[in-house]
Amino acid sequence: MIDFSPMRDGDVSYLEYAAREEIGPAELKRLSDESVDFLLGLLDGLTDADVVFDPEDPEADDPFAVEGEENIGWTLGHLVAHVTASSEEGAALSSLLARGVAASERPRYETPWRDIRTVAHARQRLEESRRMRNAYLETWPDAPLLDVCRVVSERFTARFGEMNAPAAFLFGLSHEVGHYEQIEEVKRQALAARATAA
Repeated sequence: MIDFSPMRDGDVSYLEYAAREEIGPAELKRLSDESVDFLLGLLDGLTDADVVFDPEDPEADDPFAVEGEENIGWTLGHLVAHVTASSEEGAALSSLLARGVAASERPRYETPWRDIRTVAHARQRLEESRRMRNAYLETWPDAPLLDVCRVVSERFTARFGEMNAPAAFLFGLSHEVGHYEQIEEVKRQALAARATAA
């Protein structure tokens, strides 16, 4: 997986990185598949109880959560629902932008996290997300319109730069990768709790 830290830190914009590396649909598919494969690998050795294990997270702070859930630790099911939604949003935006639609709305849908209660469902959600992301890339024209960017706030643009088709896809994927350590920590806690109970 590429190192997204220069983009997250503002050293280079996602658009500049994509242009410099000449990132197109084939490379975006490879990166997305690599991320899905990594997340599937993290599910290895887990039980259904691990997927719904409530972890401790003293840094939990989600101002967009429903009332009463702003400071809860996220289960593995919650994390799978969240990261796949962000990557799919980026993929959907990339499809629109590549075809000349300067998107202003967020085409985001997140699977209800409480529905993901088993390892099988978490795997299904990841494979479904892979299929959806790859399908969005298939909608890119042969000559994508790389000069079309999202219509976003000045604040967003100042922080992340303009977002054309490849940049939007990378932005969603960067968010997913940014949760890797959190997912690994929740898995560690779940396995430790299971070992202690045994």
